[in-house]
Amino acid sequence: MLTETGRIVAIDEDGVWVETIRSSTCGACSLQKGCGHGLLSRIGEGRRGYIKVLPGALALSDCAVNDRVQISIPEEVILRGSAVVYMVPLLSMLFGAGLVAGIWPGGADLAAMLGAFLGLGAGLALVRWHAWRHRYDCSLQPTLLAVEPRGPGGVAVT
Repeated sequence: MLTETGRIVAIDEDGVWVETIRSSTCGACSLQKGCGHGLLSRIGEGRRGYIKVLPGALALSDCAVNDRVQISIPEEVILRGSAVVYMVPLLSMLFGAGLVAGIWPGGADLAAMLGAFLGLGAGLALVRWHAWRHRYDCSLQPTLLAVEPRGPGGVAVT
């Protein structure tokens, strides 16, 4: 289970909107300067992200705007999502290149390039359709784990 800490910025009837600040764990890695992920993390570090979070086992009445919360998402969701986002366009691009090059007589290079572009477009459309189809699937959405206790006067304890 992957967890992140954030701050509630809005409350809906079916969930809360949480603001998170992107941070990187690259400081603990020995390959800090030679890693592409580290470079991308430094570029986006400190940016704020907003995400809708389902209440899970907690009641929405326990939440208030500006409360600090812990949110979670299962690791399998991240792994499956990554596989869909990366593999479907790649495989459809290769399939499109091979299919069109095999069908088109002559100019196989041009046909393969055209088929690759068509396959990539079809793969991206499939990823978009998959995301749209599963947008309300509760097992794929982040959920609230805990609301940090508020101190006197309703202010969150830090």
